Amino acid sequence: MEKLKGYLLAVISASSYGLIPLFILPIKQINFPIDTTLFYRFLLSALMIFPILLFKKEKLKINLHELFILIALGLFYGLSSDLLFMGYDHLSPGIASTILFVYPVIVALIMVFFYKEKIKALTVFSLVITLIGIVILSAKDSLLDIRILGLVITLGSALCYALYIVTVNKAKIKASGWKITCYSMFFTSIYYLIKVLILDQTLLLPDFKMFGNFVLFALVTTVISTTALVYAIKLIGSTPTSIMGALEPVVAVLVSVILFHEILTRNLVLGVILILIGVIINILTGSKKPKFRIRKNKKTIS
Repeated sequence: MEKLKGYLLAVISASSYGLIPLFILPIKQINFPIDTTLFYRFLLSALMIFPILLFKKEKLKINLHELFILIALGLFYGLSSDLLFMGYDHLSPGIASTILFVYPVIVALIMVFFYKEKIKALTVFSLVITLIGIVILSAKDSLLDIRILGLVITLGSALCYALYIVTVNKAKIKASGWKITCYSMFFTSIYYLIKVLILDQTLLLPDFKMFGNFVLFALVTTVISTTALVYAIKLIGSTPTSIMGALEPVVAVLVSVILFHEILTRNLVLGVILILIGVIINILTGSKKPKFRIRKNKKTIS
């Protein structure tokens, strides 16, 4: 029963995160500044997680070393989100969300080339399958006609998210996943606030309905997703939860096809399948070795 509950929570986590296009595309369609939208999303997310820290009676104080690391995490997360939504313009929400999901493979490559971890044959195999899937997804009418700009931008998003994960792994901050998530979300909101001010965009919301949409955006795609993920990991472990995360791009593709009339092409289906296979193989290959070591062995969630 506990395992069933864990898998259900993992499905809820992945599905809620995959609903990002449901919230972001209508905002893009009315030309409301995306930077302002993301500022409110991450600020509200941090404010919603803050009471959890108080409930758990966790110390909020951080030292200077932790401050710099948390600022870096906020920057990586902010850049990842920024590039992802730029990728929406050059590819499509379904395709961009799927390419973002290659971040576990990028993490594996960073650990090999910069931290001298040994690469396994299955990891190489997963990388090849994933790359083939990316090429197919990024092609227009043929494999010779690849949308290079959209591909580079979205891979940049995956790279920034991978750097977020590696930084958490190697920085060894003495804090729970909740605390790291709360602070990194807050600094991500600061990143977008600075960008809004530099670009002279508005911080004013047109009506209360828009604010309500932002609250739902933060609640569903961040707080619910994060909470469900924390408890899923506790019940079934990191590896099964990570594998269930494969539902994220699937949900994003379904939302794009059903609600926003993205064409379900053969390339889209084949590319999604290959990327999911490649990523799952990569996760299973590294399942024997715990990769995220934070206090109390909790994986940092974002």
